[in-house]
Amino acid sequence: MMKKIAFAGTDGRTILSALTISTAKSDKFTDDFKGVVVRGTPAMPKFAELMEWPIAFVPTQSNSSEDYAESLIKALKTDQIDFVIPMPEALLFEGLVDTVEAAGFGDRIIGLNKAGAFIEGDKIKCKELCRQAGIAVASNWVDVDAKDYDSILQTCLKFIDNFGGAVLKYPYSAGGKGARIILNSWEIREVYDTLINDYKKSYRNLCGKKGKWPLLIESLMSGVEISFTIFVDKHGNFQILPTSMDYPERFEGPASKDNPITGGVGAISPHPMETPALIKMAGDLIAKPLIDTMKKMNILRPCILYPGCFVSFDNTKKPTKIRVSEINIRPGEPEAQPVARRMRNLGALIQATLEGHLDEIEPEVRTDQISICIALVTGPGGPDGQKGYPWSCTKGEPLEIDLKYMKRKGIQIIPSAMTFAAEDNIFKSDGTRVAYLNSNVSVKPHETAGEVADRLRKKLLAAFDNNKIRVIPRENQAGNRLDLRRDIGYHFLKAEKIFPLK
Repeated sequence: MMKKIAFAGTDGRTILSALTISTAKSDKFTDDFKGVVVRGTPAMPKFAELMEWPIAFVPTQSNSSEDYAESLIKALKTDQIDFVIPMPEALLFEGLVDTVEAAGFGDRIIGLNKAGAFIEGDKIKCKELCRQAGIAVASNWVDVDAKDYDSILQTCLKFIDNFGGAVLKYPYSAGGKGARIILNSWEIREVYDTLINDYKKSYRNLCGKKGKWPLLIESLMSGVEISFTIFVDKHGNFQILPTSMDYPERFEGPASKDNPITGGVGAISPHPMETPALIKMAGDLIAKPLIDTMKKMNILRPCILYPGCFVSFDNTKKPTKIRVSEINIRPGEPEAQPVARRMRNLGALIQATLEGHLDEIEPEVRTDQISICIALVTGPGGPDGQKGYPWSCTKGEPLEIDLKYMKRKGIQIIPSAMTFAAEDNIFKSDGTRVAYLNSNVSVKPHETAGEVADRLRKKLLAAFDNNKIRVIPRENQAGNRLDLRRDIGYHFLKAEKIFPLK
């Protein structure tokens, strides 16, 4: 009997996961699955129809948690869907799981309820949870009042002296944009002022004008950033999916005031530093103690944990230390996209997560494949001199795609911030991350991962450079409003230079 698995949300990972559920074929499991998108973006149903993708859509009245819950409960009652994974963390913070549980469908939804959502929703409480679980984090961290600049200055100077830098973190949900790195004393005031300016309104709404405005300050951590997608069932059994490497900065190079941390502009899977020893370390030192502590706190239920970590290695690429920066409670975006494209049994894993037998099933991964995902974002320009993503963005400009070329080259287009103008029969940009370019490639025995990944990277860049996908600017009909990062995937070559193949 076919199981219908829904992904609720409005971004690229939602529709790509649904497509993977419907089309991936397992070598070990014969069950059939169909992917369903709950809400999505306005362009997704038409784009799926155009591409003849075997996925279904369930609409919602609005983007509110209440309307998502109403649509999900109705779809569960009428057998439109069997299981659901909410993708945006805001839905979990706002109690979507609680509402679905109260309607009698708690065994059909993956995600933490409000009691456990603090793990991502409050970074300071998450640090306390890690301390309780014995999970290593930054060498030093403090919780200060964001309005107390003198204390912040003193802490930053101390961390710069002792650890080479400090990280200011708005502690509540910030869509992956709330961390600000300070590497020297000259940057302290400017970074502080920028963060306060960005979150002043949020602080006032949450804490009032006179109350404490919590701010997390961490000592800078060294090592390689690696995140782990962990499926957890109600008994605490877990499976770690393949890793991916995120590109959170808008441009190449280190984060700064002119190169901000964004929602992510690309990803590759596997992470160039992934090894079986690393996956085991993440399971032993992070997943097991975290899940055990969640059990003791009575907040464990079927969920997805996504800890972001810093990992240290020795000269043989053996991991020697792992520390948690923060823990998310849903798949990353766009990191989830290349991970999903390498999975053969994602549907079976989701079913096992809800049925409570993840100890009986392991991720079935295309281990010979590398997958790259590149976000096509709105570039600068427009009637008001917009700076482009992630700042101000021009909207409503037509999107043009050479689908025959993309199909011939094995490039998948995933729609995201797009609309469909039925009267003109065209797709239009809705700003921000407009669409994604995805592609996989197999590494043959005589090739290195670095060579293959760089070839795949150049193939995706060629499609962009040759205007095979573009948003047509108002002021230049021959131009392209879209922009991208050009280094996504290059880190396999860098890793091979650091750790020469033997």
